[in-house]
Amino acid sequence: MYISEYMTPNPITISSAVLLPEARRLLNEYHIRHLPVVDRENRLVGIVSDRDLRSAYPSSVTSREEKLLAFEQVEKTTVADMMTTSCSTLGPDATLDDALLIFDRDKVGGIPVVSEDHVVLGIFSLLDLTTAFRKLFGVAEEGSILVEVEDDDRDNILSEIVILLELHGILLTRLIRLVEKNHLNKIYMRINSQKPVEVYKLLRSKGFVFLEP
Repeated sequence: MYISEYMTPNPITISSAVLLPEARRLLNEYHIRHLPVVDRENRLVGIVSDRDLRSAYPSSVTSREEKLLAFEQVEKTTVADMMTTSCSTLGPDATLDDALLIFDRDKVGGIPVVSEDHVVLGIFSLLDLTTAFRKLFGVAEEGSILVEVEDDDRDNILSEIVILLELHGILLTRLIRLVEKNHLNKIYMRINSQKPVEVYKLLRSKGFVFLEP
């Protein structure tokens, strides 16, 4: 699955000359957490987040005098002084796997999506990633149940599951085999059925062992 299917296209952007209060206003007004910073050609030069802005504003425990001085400084500070310039990016043809690796490696909440010449096309957030994986794995689909069984290494076990459920008119929507070194291998299947008890009985009758926490 490609991130272009789930990213926010044509995101709100700002220039590096914008003052921090205006950047904060945009974040609050549009209920977003990241602002790509662009030049006149809409090419990415950095990114500023709500976390960056929170760090610029005075703490609630700061004295009144210190707060006033801090606010005066903030009102004069531009995005250029706070933005991250070495931000990771993705192309529109990147996959969910590509995005997941960057989120895990860089510990960021949003990734700008850019063209080959670095023009901003969109932004892909952790929420977008969650939405995509919810769809990929069928989470919250009506009538959907997730079944976890032991992978006992029998021959053609995945084919056996598919054929068994198909013969009994049970809709199988996802099937995943998880091989873990030095751990018990598992098979996850997402099934659409209004009679889960019957599904469990059928699988047990064929020797499948259900796994519990």
